[in-house]
Amino acid sequence: MPDPTPPPSARLWHAAAALAARLHQGQFRKDGRTPYAAHAFRVAMTVRDVFGCDDPAALAAALLHDAIEDTPADFDEIVEALEPAGGREAAEQVARIVAALTKDMRLPEDEREPAYDDGLEHADWRARLVKLADVFDNLLDSSHAGADLGKTLAKADRALLLAEKDGADHPETHRALVRLRRLMDEMRTMPPEPKKR
Repeated sequence: MPDPTPPPSARLWHAAAALAARLHQGQFRKDGRTPYAAHAFRVAMTVRDVFGCDDPAALAAALLHDAIEDTPADFDEIVEALEPAGGREAAEQVARIVAALTKDMRLPEDEREPAYDDGLEHADWRARLVKLADVFDNLLDSSHAGADLGKTLAKADRALLLAEKDGADHPETHRALVRLRRLMDEMRTMPPEPKKR
């Protein structure tokens, strides 16, 4: 009979998955039907299955990438929730990545976006990898969620520029850059969806 206890490397993202599901409970995507947690889980699956990164901190951060921005959770709550699963250092590492993926909504938009990009540029490389997965999922979801494709593509272009330098050092990021560019090219050549009445 297989051992039901997750290996130590899985405990961190396992705890992050439970926390993400709790924090995003009752939230929905723009379509009003899809539970928001589905996005967090798809981003983590993109990091692992599409970009080929099985780093526990990257997976945990992917699951929690919107936790500080879109829920009442803060840095300390993430650390407290993850520490029993991965230890203090790993929990703080994940929380730092999530904080780098969090926009400061107190700033006006014209200051917020440049501040966000600057924070991501100076963050752990895994923050930029998770951002690539986030925009990858948003692009795939854009045709169903009524999102502005042009705006989503512009965000993807910004994410690509920020992560470009990581491609030489991290094969996961190189794969992410290639796959995101390919998806963007496909999206740009797709005929527009008919407007719903």
